Amino acid sequence: MQSIAVITDIHGNAAALEAVLQNISDRGIRRMVCLGDVVGIGPDTDRVFELLLAQEGITFISGNHDIALQRAFRGEEPPPGHHAERAHHEWLAQRISPQYIGLMSQWPMSETAYIEGVPLLFTHYHLGPDGWYMPVDWSPTAERLNQLYADTEYRLVAFGHHHVVHHFHAGETTFFNPGALGCAHSEQSIAKYGIVTVQSGRVTAETVEIAYDNSSFLRSYEQLGVPDKDAILRIFHGRASH
Repeated sequence: MQSIAVITDIHGNAAALEAVLQNISDRGIRRMVCLGDVVGIGPDTDRVFELLLAQEGITFISGNHDIALQRAFRGEEPPPGHHAERAHHEWLAQRISPQYIGLMSQWPMSETAYIEGVPLLFTHYHLGPDGWYMPVDWSPTAERLNQLYADTEYRLVAFGHHHVVHHFHAGETTFFNPGALGCAHSEQSIAKYGIVTVQSGRVTAETVEIAYDNSSFLRSYEQLGVPDKDAILRIFHGRASH
């Protein structure tokens, strides 16, 4: 039996990440996959990297915000769908330690792993024929997800990007999004991550919810003058700015 912690959409929220990493450690899980959007939206970029790089046995997948921040740092055009967020990513680019830009540039868009011979796909979101993320399916179904991967043998497709939890089964394939780690979307401070377990060729997945104190994190938006803070706090954290 082998268990893997799946984290995604940290979005620069170090307080949420610390709570999740502690829970993963307490459970004795030694392998972790990060499905991208490590940065963007939240201001804790360097601290998040410090926490992640202290973990052993972690695999990184690139997310759209990770790519957008790299392009802002280099003065390049934003990726599709990120022109309106350019000022926010430029602000983050001025604060990030440059070595993390080089690190992110090495992350793949997806990765296949074999556990006990079982093929598992890890990706930030479903990739289209052009190699970029497909538009978000706001109401996914097992049938539509199964059609996307009809020509593959994956027993698990783990993804993020859409911040809510998805857990579907189609035949022998599990489609699993554990939910955004760093964006609560509500008045409750809850950080989510997933545990994927492979045992005797069988794949199971579960979402774990961790309560944490995000009061200092939310105050930092005002203290640091984060661009677009009013919209970010409302849309991604379910809070009004003060």
